[in-house]
Amino acid sequence: MAARLAGNVLATAATHHHRLQAPYHHHHHHLTTWSMTKDPSLESALSRNRRWIVNNQIKQILLRSPGRVSTVRSLQKRFKTLDLQGRALNWLNKYPCCFTVFTESPSTELLFGFSKRMFALIEEEGSVMEAQEPVMVRRLAKLLMLSRDHRLNVVKLNELNRSFGFPDDYLLRILPKHPNTFRIRNPIGRRNSMEIQLLRWQPELAVSAVEAVAMERGTEARFECALPLSWIKTREKFQEFNDRTPYVSPYAGDHRLEMESEEKRVVGVVHELLSLTLWKKLSIVKLEHFRREFGLPEDLRGMLLRHPCLFYVSNRYKIYTLVLREGYKGSELVEKDPLVVVKDKFGELMQEGLHEYNRRRHLVNLEKKRKKGEILVKEKKVEEKEEEVDSVEKREERKRFYKVLFDENP
Repeated sequence: MAARLAGNVLATAATHHHRLQAPYHHHHHHLTTWSMTKDPSLESALSRNRRWIVNNQIKQILLRSPGRVSTVRSLQKRFKTLDLQGRALNWLNKYPCCFTVFTESPSTELLFGFSKRMFALIEEEGSVMEAQEPVMVRRLAKLLMLSRDHRLNVVKLNELNRSFGFPDDYLLRILPKHPNTFRIRNPIGRRNSMEIQLLRWQPELAVSAVEAVAMERGTEARFECALPLSWIKTREKFQEFNDRTPYVSPYAGDHRLEMESEEKRVVGVVHELLSLTLWKKLSIVKLEHFRREFGLPEDLRGMLLRHPCLFYVSNRYKIYTLVLREGYKGSELVEKDPLVVVKDKFGELMQEGLHEYNRRRHLVNLEKKRKKGEILVKEKKVEEKEEEVDSVEKREERKRFYKVLFDENP
């Protein structure tokens, strides 16, 4: 029953993905009018790299394949859906630290699977996921406690599951172990109306990130501005907002609040949602899908722009992303979830393999030129320059590589 239920949910998520994306096109012309001073550090943190996304998708293909092995031919057929051109074999050869290509016998076709190091990293990710399960349970409970009626649509939540660190099989992995906390309900009977409901309110979890910091310091709960002191006017406006009314806990509900207190509640809800994510960021378009569930205003975007001390809006690649400023120090996350650490390792392994591939290709090209008699007069200087680039720029590139956005559905 549980397996069938999860299968239905995953199928529904895929089927209705385009419906959830539709509002983007509707609001896009409004979004282009937004303006916020660019923050180079946060923009750097949000930089996306198509190679990581593609390799993550290839990883998922192998994980779903029998024996975690597939044919290069089958990957070639999927290249168009991965937005790629060229030969799949060439792509796999670029990442020898991640994938290995082989044949079982000379007469059989080419196969590919994980390298030993990649396999070890996947095992590590599995172990971390298992160890983090209690954290996932609390995170899911808190999300439901933030929502009206303490329930959320499964299809909508699937759009954000990676942002909150939930595995694709979280319905099977988490819910059956906690029958007194969660349940699946489907009052209409349609697959896309399936909901997760919280059965038991947990007072110990009804503490926001803002309240937790205040308790630690022994102070009154209030928002803190994460902008530099040089932003004098912005900080003054924020101070006024902070002082006008007391902090409203996002877990207190949204019943009959005055207008100013209502905005403080909404700001608190968005702040708490971002605090619960792995990378302290969310797609604004996807957040707007939850207006009713979290009591968000129609002009959510306008409200977000009024609070640059707390939130940063990026339109990198025309994908509007909301970032919690205090979650970062420069371009680095202040606190890294163990799952983020593992995903960083995947990026580093990928970059290492690509560097090795480029080094080998460079040596092969040099050898070809030698055989043709095209000996480079300044070859020694070129090699010295390569060495210098390798020792300095390569380290910096690796440092920046895939620091934040590992979510292929931003």
